[in-house]
Amino acid sequence: MNASDFPSSPAALTGTVLVVDDERNIRRTLRMVLEGEGVEVREAASAEDAYERLVHVDPLDIDVAIVDVRLPGMSGLELLQKMHDETGGPRLPLIFISGHASMSDAVHATRLGAFDFFEKPLDRERTLVSVRNALRQAQLDRELAKLRNEVYGEIIGRSQAMSEVLSQVDRVGKTSARVLITGESGTGKELIARAIHASSDRFQRPFVKVNCAAIPRELIESELFGHERGAFTGANSRRQGLFELAHRGTILLDEIGDMELGVQAKVLRVLQEGEMMRVGGRDIVTVDVRVLASTHRNLSELVAQGRFREDLFFRLNVVPIHVPALRERPDDIPALVRHFVRSSCRTHGLAERRIDDDALAALTAYRWPGNVRELRNIVERMVVLSDSHLTRTDVPDDVLGDHAAQLAELDTSQLEQLLSGDLTAPLKQVREAVERAYIRAQLNANGWNVSRTAAILGLERSHLHRKMKLLDIARGK
Repeated sequence: MNASDFPSSPAALTGTVLVVDDERNIRRTLRMVLEGEGVEVREAASAEDAYERLVHVDPLDIDVAIVDVRLPGMSGLELLQKMHDETGGPRLPLIFISGHASMSDAVHATRLGAFDFFEKPLDRERTLVSVRNALRQAQLDRELAKLRNEVYGEIIGRSQAMSEVLSQVDRVGKTSARVLITGESGTGKELIARAIHASSDRFQRPFVKVNCAAIPRELIESELFGHERGAFTGANSRRQGLFELAHRGTILLDEIGDMELGVQAKVLRVLQEGEMMRVGGRDIVTVDVRVLASTHRNLSELVAQGRFREDLFFRLNVVPIHVPALRERPDDIPALVRHFVRSSCRTHGLAERRIDDDALAALTAYRWPGNVRELRNIVERMVVLSDSHLTRTDVPDDVLGDHAAQLAELDTSQLEQLLSGDLTAPLKQVREAVERAYIRAQLNANGWNVSRTAAILGLERSHLHRKMKLLDIARGK
């Protein structure tokens, strides 16, 4: 292959390509060709050097790698296998070339995640087309990673409950399955829907949210399906509906439990046939939309009451994801609080605040009936009204009052019996008895949620676990 064999491409390429080949002439020729097309080229003469560059030295600066299969020392396929074993697979498209490759080599490379595989001598069109497609794929991968980071960055929480939710999101995002997201108001159901969209192959297409509870009944059909001119008073022109605007993307039917039965039947047709008609229209409109739905209601109960179509429920409930209430994942509250403190300071142009442990403990102990939305609003209020760092005195009285009410409801009968009994017991025994009674009472008051109880007691969860073991405290004992 000679550089002169390659005519200029009509559209310049952009990106950085690493050429890995022990033959200097191959590296030189590919450099000349690719740089002539606008590509920045870097070189490596061995797979070992390529591995260091791709994994350790400048992994984010290289978009595509062209790798010879037969190399001195580690082979190109061994490089791919090592990346697969140690990093889960290549982070970027790898194009493999060889003058002596077998069909089994090509199959093995493809299974390990190779982007392309072809033989020497290199055909000019084949090489340029492959590099162009690989650079395009690298760009798409970067955009997807950026979008995922933006969306997932808003989902704060590493508790077991949230880890399970995010694991479900990762699995279902790569499919086209419909998802029904349930959970109390304010738990972040929309964020979960956006994360599913960001994880899918539709991530570059529209994400359209429809709040079924906020749109008046007389308008929701027109909002969803659009209308023709003259369909009703005020319809002065044709208007596309939200399903059309979400074509080839994702639509979230938020609070679908509030949708009236007549509209449910038309949504069912879209799900079944991918077809709809605008209000006042006669033409069938075909749409390709992934449908996600969310609700804080119990749809099974609504089906039993005849207020929600059973066939629509089954169509939507292919993959159910339940977002836990904030009180069910108290371990996440400190991280959420710190996140909202930082974001509130940025939003209002304030100097960065820090928050004391006592204030964090008080916020963690609250039950948060409004969930994450309520927590965000409370923290923003604290930031705006404070002069410096946040302390327990900045926590609103209604939040502190809830904690005080919980303490007032503790069962103190064990303590009363202890203090009215034998007063000759050793102090250590009395102290352990008091601790045992108080910790058990707190656990009962908090439904045996160890994380919440530890926050109220001002202990690390691991410390509370040790105390429970030492004092022989267990549920049912």
